[in-house]
Amino acid sequence: MTPFISVIVPTYGREEPLQTTLLDILKQDYPHFEVIVVDQTQSHQPKIQACLDGLAQEGKIRLFKVNWASLPGARNYAVKQAKGDVLLFLDDDVLLEPTFLAAHAKNYDRPEVGGVAGRVFDRMKLADFQPGLEIEDLPPEAMNPGIAWYHINLVHTVKPQRVLSARGCNMSFRREIFESHGILFDERFQGSAVREESDFCLRIRKTGLMIWYDPDAHLIHLGEETGGCHDITTRSLKYQLTFYHNHFLMGFKNLTPWQASRFFLRLFDCHVLGRPPCHKSGSPVKIITRFGFYSLGFLQALQTVVRSFWDDGQIYSRKSQQGTSVTLTQEAGATP
Repeated sequence: MTPFISVIVPTYGREEPLQTTLLDILKQDYPHFEVIVVDQTQSHQPKIQACLDGLAQEGKIRLFKVNWASLPGARNYAVKQAKGDVLLFLDDDVLLEPTFLAAHAKNYDRPEVGGVAGRVFDRMKLADFQPGLEIEDLPPEAMNPGIAWYHINLVHTVKPQRVLSARGCNMSFRREIFESHGILFDERFQGSAVREESDFCLRIRKTGLMIWYDPDAHLIHLGEETGGCHDITTRSLKYQLTFYHNHFLMGFKNLTPWQASRFFLRLFDCHVLGRPPCHKSGSPVKIITRFGFYSLGFLQALQTVVRSFWDDGQIYSRKSQQGTSVTLTQEAGATP
């Protein structure tokens, strides 16, 4: 089976890394795929814009321009444009081997597989890959939604196996997840949208399909500090607030009270107190500051949940449907 794959790349404020990512995708040895770029950047460098326009005019990518910045919103917009049997989501700053798409595709021969999580090598941590750090089987805790996020290691794990979630920079799903089961990315996940992919993967559980981890589907994530799929820097105060909001929102939506309490306590222990594996500063001032963001994020997430009774928060999807915020730059044919 060689499913047709839609490779989806949302991008915001990215220049050379985006170009490198697209060229790596186009070098794939897989025969059936298209490339969809949802560009949320207001203005590119002239040479990058010329590259994007040239690739679109040559039919190598399908390029769409939107005038808002939302990672889950851009993913959902691309889902509606995609023609593939499998939808593969990448960040706009990754490096790929030519066999990458084939490594994802081979797993869809199994009908019980609804999604594939790929292995991610973070560029800034490549020095950590030393002999003896490999993991065969993830611990049982990695399948417990309350604490899994501190045990799912998709970096050092070398054995294919079932997992609870994927990393957003390297994940693929069957089209039926979106069409038959009606699961989309939740656009209420703000800023860098941390945990939006975790929320999406947790909702897949109700379909009966599994997410399968394949270390052969590996890439290098460059982790550029500026630009990317989000609209704020990780050093900003807004990032700190949305970081906690998104974690609490995922917990409120998907976890039982017991699971949520464990998750929230672990979040406090790691990200507020700074204990391992976070290893943050133990300065009293910084702990108090982080606790302030933790508390505000909790309250904001509660407001989001209450508001969901009358508003599902899919504002960017609604804008796209109304045609008020999307400009079609180029829509080229799929790659043969």
